[in-house]
Parts: sequence; structure tokens; C-alpha cells
Amino acid sequence: MRPVRQSVRAPIRAIAAGVLLAAALNAPSAGIARDKKVEDAAVKAARDFDKNPYPSTYKPYPSAPTALLHATVFDGAGARIDNGTVLLDGGKVVAVGGPDLAVPEGYARIDATGRFVTPGIIDAHSHLGVYPSPAVEGHSDGNEMTDPTTPNVWAEHSVWPQDPGFSRALANGGVTALEVLPGSGNLMGGRAVTLKNVASRTVQGMKFPGAPYSLKMACGENPKRVYGSKGRIPSTRMGNFAVDRETWIKAQEYRRKRDEGKLESRDLGMETLAGVLDGEILIQNHCYKAEEMALVIDMSKEFGYHVSAFHHAVEAYKIGDLLKQNDICSAVWADWWGFKMEAYDAIPENAGLLYKAGACVVIHSDDENGIQRLNQEAAKAQGDARRAGIDIPDAEVIRWLTLNPAKAIGIDKQTGSLTPGKMADVVLWNGNPLSVYSRPDKVWIDGALMFDAADPKHRPVSDFELGQNGEGDVK
Repeated sequence: MRPVRQSVRAPIRAIAAGVLLAAALNAPSAGIARDKKVEDAAVKAARDFDKNPYPSTYKPYPSAPTALLHATVFDGAGARIDNGTVLLDGGKVVAVGGPDLAVPEGYARIDATGRFVTPGIIDAHSHLGVYPSPAVEGHSDGNEMTDPTTPNVWAEHSVWPQDPGFSRALANGGVTALEVLPGSGNLMGGRAVTLKNVASRTVQGMKFPGAPYSLKMACGENPKRVYGSKGRIPSTRMGNFAVDRETWIKAQEYRRKRDEGKLESRDLGMETLAGVLDGEILIQNHCYKAEEMALVIDMSKEFGYHVSAFHHAVEAYKIGDLLKQNDICSAVWADWWGFKMEAYDAIPENAGLLYKAGACVVIHSDDENGIQRLNQEAAKAQGDARRAGIDIPDAEVIRWLTLNPAKAIGIDKQTGSLTPGKMADVVLWNGNPLSVYSRPDKVWIDGALMFDAADPKHRPVSDFELGQNGEGDVK
């Protein structure tokens, strides 16, 4: 019996030894295969991530075919039509013309005799929602001042849709769209978001469909003051540029690795900067002084991106030709000056001189009150230009509030002018919008009547205001 047992066990031992040997021989290659799969998954995740993880869920409010008749029309692109007609239907501008323009059956007719029609006002520089009303520390969410460069943060993640400032901007200023930016304490402050100025429970419900993202950058006093006071770089203007350039070098390297399939993990900040280098994300650059703007233009050419607009830009008048040559808008105030050293050389003729140079002029707010009176700010800039011998037609000044800001933030193909096929974002004013006495009578967004001065039912009220004195107040 013993030989039989040995003969049976021997093959079993041989098989077991073979299995163990094969396992030992195959173990390294199996580990490599597993590691390769993990690596490939990481590379794919870094390359093929969802670029729009918080998509717009905006849906236009109900609209009806509407004809505005006998109005003075400023189309936003520089044209004026007296005794004009504007047709809105299906959320779009259908036609714009004179008194002979035929009005189809089924249109509600509004006699706008003595009144003015413009595209909706667009603010290219707002902090509504991230620095909302009331302005208390608990609501201060617009500036992640913990590092000089924070391209990884997104303003939309701080936007509070119930900010009462949104409805005030609509009712008092005719604002139908706005770009909400992070603050200017950092060299790279994060992504901005463009919103439709509609009531919504969520920021996704306000996001302007199809609008590109922008990266907020800043130069000058703010970053060097914030971080210099902490004893770290940047504490000078040369430190500002050094940190910017070093960060762009890292972004170029990240982008190269991405394109070669060599990324092993995602980096939110670098994804934003690579998006800028790809031309998918715009640059909105806070910058006051002429020589710094010129240096930023050179830096943009060094690293291969384009500045869409310089914001505040109080010395832009000194380099209007350079800004025109590089197709850069200047988002400016009418007359803010002197509140810090880099604002000292501001002049009220800034916008007028830029216009004379053929450069793109935008009037912006940067303020929860100024956004309600952008039309008056534009009128002040027009008046200052006129006193300097620069006569700018009203229809061109309206462009500073409509088509030019739309261009600066990348939505000019969808809105900003009364062009057939564009969104029916429209304001009916009770007088010339460049008069201090004028204010919106009615405001449409995508053809939906969102504000009517004569109808309290068309005055949006934030949930935050309900039950409080002065809720939905419009002055």
C-alpha cells in the first residue's frame, strides 16, 4: 500500500510545486499589469475629466410675443432708430425696424411713445452673491486670501442666489446679465461665473447657458499689500510678476504632460490655467496703471494667452492705442479715483479718450449700488468726454453697457444687442437712459417680462427679504 500512496502523492506534490512556481514567476508581471491599469485610469481621469461639473440648469421664464412700438431704439451696436419697432417672440429678438415694420397677428402691442428701448444692461464686473447684501462677515465669500494664486477656486461655489442685490440691479438698473468675479487680493483669484439675472433657488439655475468661464487675475497694490503684510512673496510689483510667471511655467508643463498622456493626477488650479492656455477660459485682469497693463500684455504673449479685459484700468487712457492693437477691453468707472495710490492718476475723461483711440470701452460697477446706476455712470463719462471736446453719440455710449461688456465676458454672440436671433434681453426705459431722471419701466429676459414698474406682481423679491420691512423695495 505504501508504494501506491507514494505514487499518488508524488504527482500531487509536483502539480502543487508547479502551481507555486508559476504563481511566483507570474506575480511580478501581474502586479505590473495591475499598476499599469491604475496608472492608465489616473491618466485618463486627469485628461478626460468633466469640464462642466456644475452645468447650467437655467430655463427661461414663460414669454409671449411682444411688440414695442413708436420707441427710440438704441440697438446696442451703435445704431439709433427713431419711432422704432422691436419684435420679441420665442425668447428671441425677431426683428428691429422703423414704423413700417409689420407686426404679425398675436403679438401684444406696447405703445412706447416717448420712451426708449435698449438691450439689457450687462455688468462685466460684479461681486453680487459672493459679497451680498447685507454686507456682513458671514456673507464675505469672494476672496480666498490664503495664497497668492488660487486658480482652483470658483466664484459660483460662493454665490448666494437670494442676495437682494440681484433684484435691485434688475429693477433699478435694467441689468439682465452679470459676471460675478472673485476679489482682487490674489494674483490669480479663481474662476468667475456669468449669470442671468433671474430669481432661482440655485446658482446653476442662474448660470448663463454657454458662457465661457473667466479667470480673475490682479496686479498692483492689492496682492503685494495682502501678502507683503504676511512677510511673504509678493511684497512688490516685481514679486507679483515673478509669482505669475512661475505659475504660468508650471501651467505650461502641466498642459504638456496632459497632452502627452503623462499626468498621474488632477490639479484643479492647473486645469483652470491649462484652460486659459487652450483659449477656453478668458482672462479678466484687475489692473490700474498703464505700465503694468503693458507688462501684462507682454506676459500674456510670453505664455500664449489673451487678456479679454483690464478691469478698473484708470490709466488706460495713456495706452489706448496699445489696447486697441491687442483687442483688449477696458472695464472702467466714470470717475472713481484717489482711494489708493494707483488710483491717483485717474481722470474722468478716461472712457472718452479710449473711445477716441478706437479701443473697447466698458462701464462696470464693482459695487452693489453702482450696478443699479450703470446708465448714469455711462452718462457721466459721456459728459466728461464732451467737455474735453470728444462728442460721443448716445447710441455709442449704450454700447459701453451692452455689446462691449458682452464681448469682454464672451457672450456677445448670444446677447448684448438687439440683433434678430439673439436673446430677447431688453429694457424699456421711461426716458433717455442717459438721463439721471430715467429708470426702467419694464425688463425682459429671454422674452419673459421679469420687471414691470406698474405691476407689483412683476417685482421679484428674495426669500431672504420675505416678512421684512421694505421687501422688494425699488427706489
